[in-house]
Amino acid sequence: MILYNRNRRLRASQAVRDLVKETVLTTDDFIMPIFIAEGENVKEEISSMPGIFRRSLDLTVKEVKELWSLGVKAINIYVKISENLKDNTGKEAWNKNGLMQNSIRAIKDAIPEMVIMPDVALDPYSIYGHDGIVEDGKIVNDVTVDALVKMSLSHAEAGADFIAPSDMMDGRVAAIREALEENGFHEVGIMSYAAKYASSYYGPFRDALNSAPGFGDKKTYQMDYANSKEAINEALRDIEEGADIIMVKPGLPYLDIVSKLSQIVDVPISVFQVSGEYAMIKAAAKNGWLDNDKIIIESLTCIKRAGASLISTYFAKEAAKLLNR
Repeated sequence: MILYNRNRRLRASQAVRDLVKETVLTTDDFIMPIFIAEGENVKEEISSMPGIFRRSLDLTVKEVKELWSLGVKAINIYVKISENLKDNTGKEAWNKNGLMQNSIRAIKDAIPEMVIMPDVALDPYSIYGHDGIVEDGKIVNDVTVDALVKMSLSHAEAGADFIAPSDMMDGRVAAIREALEENGFHEVGIMSYAAKYASSYYGPFRDALNSAPGFGDKKTYQMDYANSKEAINEALRDIEEGADIIMVKPGLPYLDIVSKLSQIVDVPISVFQVSGEYAMIKAAAKNGWLDNDKIIIESLTCIKRAGASLISTYFAKEAAKLLNR
């Protein structure tokens, strides 16, 4: 056979494969989600997410210092508050001395260069476990947006680098951006969860924060997983309203959305490899069905290949150690 084009020439050795590699994964790509609990010296493993813990603030600061030393430069923060602090207004969410606000300050004081992206949604603060305020059995939009603005301003005042609204209420990006500008927080960015789907992959996360909806589901505000044009529309609207980064969530099952968005938007795209994705990989690896280390790197590389600039992943610390070897 005389073949002028042999594709295998570019796969002949590891050195050749490295030379022509199109997608390179680094620790600069990662955002690590962290769960913070009340108290001191608290470290509770989340049963559905082996290797992931709720930590009290003192231990969280130590963990974030280690993340920084490994090259992970950004974190998402989620807090688990006492049940007696929850209500239907979410007012604890903008308490200047609340767990989230104290956590932002403590982490920023300890590791000033760490990029802090606290979660903005009411579900950890709601007696109903929903991302918004409930009236007559419905999640109301505009009143919720007012609460989210208060929450966002409290995060900015505490020292957050990016506001990360994950609630999927209409108009919240514009309202947050306007409030930040009016209050002098010109340099605080917004990473909007622009295409957050009503997914079954979130189960372990809700275990972590005890934030499962107390009634119904979240399909009236999170997106229908059957739709893709809707995701494009949501993302474009958030960019128009002032989002600096847009997010697609979940990750691997939604890479078609990431790819489509990467072709039409100029802002960075973040992808959240969610708790269910993490749990499935860990369960398969524990049973010997998948190679833990290899599948972590492969899955993250695929997300980046699809067009992600940033990846929020519970594998961030583990992946950083693998890449640093």
